[in-house]
Amino acid sequence: MSQTPLIDQIAQRVEHLLLRHEELQRTNALLATQMQELMHERDLLKSRLAAARHRIDALIDRLPQGTESKDNA
Repeated sequence: MSQTPLIDQIAQRVEHLLLRHEELQRTNALLATQMQELMHERDLLKSRLAAARHRIDALIDRLPQGTESKDNA
């Protein structure tokens, strides 16, 4: 009879661990989804930054050179 409470305790702990495992799996899935969304957002921002840099470089290329513009003025 002394083993019945021990078995019950073990069964309860196993049930608790199974519930905790399921909870951690759900949390991990949510975190993986958030990570994918953030990676997508990061890639979009990197793309926008590259485009902005390209536009700025194009504008800089259109600027007159420092000494030549003073001579022409």
